[in-house]
Amino acid sequence: MANALVNRAATVNQSTNIFRASFSFLRNLSTATPTKDPSTESSADGPKKPKRKKKKNLFEVAQFLPNWGLGYHMAKTHWANISYEITKINLYKDGRHGKAWGLAYRDGLPIAEAPKKISGVHKRCWKYIANLKKPEGSVDQIKKAEESTPNPDVQAA
Repeated sequence: MANALVNRAATVNQSTNIFRASFSFLRNLSTATPTKDPSTESSADGPKKPKRKKKKNLFEVAQFLPNWGLGYHMAKTHWANISYEITKINLYKDGRHGKAWGLAYRDGLPIAEAPKKISGVHKRCWKYIANLKKPEGSVDQIKKAEESTPNPDVQAA
């Protein structure tokens, strides 16, 4: 009886060894890299294109500016002559999401007197506007200056 058990255990070990060998052969076969001729490799693949740069949301742009971009102008890439001067930012813990408020500007002049919540801050299309000239004075002073300057058409008539 003992001999029968030893013989049975030996045959079980043999069968598991065969399975292990066949599985290792298949694994080596599937992970083996095919050899290519270097002269045909460059012409078949062609030049590789560089990866596309991931655009940034408002907070990813503002994180590199001093004081998280407060007082700086930012705009969406597809906007023409419109920007926001950031006045307030509420960041979530991860630093990539949150809420932002700012003054809207068109052609370098403020559109409104009060800050407004900026919509679309999480969309990946924001840019920093470095050379926007700020008008000197407040919104009221700019409006008074526009009203006080005489219109050349009125004087000619």
